[in-house]
Amino acid sequence: MEMEWWTLVPKIELHAHLNGSIRDSTLLELARNLGDKGIVIEDFAAENVVYLELRTTPKRNDSIGMTKRGYMEAVLEGLKAVTAVDVHFVSSGFGTENSIINPDIHNTCGGIIRKKIYVGLLLSVHRRDTTATAMDTVQLALEMRNLGVVGIDLSGNPVVGEWATFLPALKYAREHGLRLTLHCGEVPNHEEVQAMLDFCPERIGHACCFEEDSWRKLKSSRIPVEICLTSNIVTETIPNIDKHHFADLYKHKHPMVLCTDDKGVFSTSLTREYTLAASSFGLGEKEIFELARDAIEFIFADDGVKSQLRMIFDSAAKKLEL
Repeated sequence: MEMEWWTLVPKIELHAHLNGSIRDSTLLELARNLGDKGIVIEDFAAENVVYLELRTTPKRNDSIGMTKRGYMEAVLEGLKAVTAVDVHFVSSGFGTENSIINPDIHNTCGGIIRKKIYVGLLLSVHRRDTTATAMDTVQLALEMRNLGVVGIDLSGNPVVGEWATFLPALKYAREHGLRLTLHCGEVPNHEEVQAMLDFCPERIGHACCFEEDSWRKLKSSRIPVEICLTSNIVTETIPNIDKHHFADLYKHKHPMVLCTDDKGVFSTSLTREYTLAASSFGLGEKEIFELARDAIEFIFADDGVKSQLRMIFDSAAKKLEL
């Protein structure tokens, strides 16, 4: 397939980390400077990502005067200040005032054409958190859910922490209407995988180390999986692309979406992930396009945004003659 074709395909990114192992002072500076640099958003928009859920762990560091809310406010202000891309924050279904209007993927301002991208933020509960700190993160997400926060993620070192520690906060989040996605099965931990699947989150990430009964439970539940091909291979969670569970899930028509995980760390892009899937699993143009479009149903935004995205994909299908 020609590169131009890949560029024209609209894409949806649902598993992208803003911050990894970065010191707190650097994180705060990054958050403050997002508006000046805009690199995070611009890179996604440049490859025609039309909807992005960006996840980040709210950080608190008393020594530099950083609160969790202060960090998140800095992230939001930075993203709002981006000028090279037309950024629209989405709501999590509690009203449509942040859900935008024009389905065209480009907006014109002062004669300058800018790409438009819908953005939602996921606040990450970290696996090193206590129940109390996890609850703090959920409470912050509830306070900011009309400002662009659409849900909660559970992430961090998969060998740290116990599922029971985070469960009260995750239950509280669900009871109050927040959407949930969990890093699940990054390492062998059968009991935890089973407990997470029984919890029935709206999505799970990775799903690499599942035993056979967990695969059966996952397929029965129809929980969408955030697939990160390059990340899984680089981290050696999966030995090689031929062994990746994408093929089995695709064969069984299980809901899933291709994602980057951390495009900087793994030197990838969403376009590369789709290219890799096509070449490795024999997918044609129509199959790739449908895979991208199906992800609309898994986003943590309201029906208004989903409708806008369907119109974007319908328009692209005509241009691509699909």
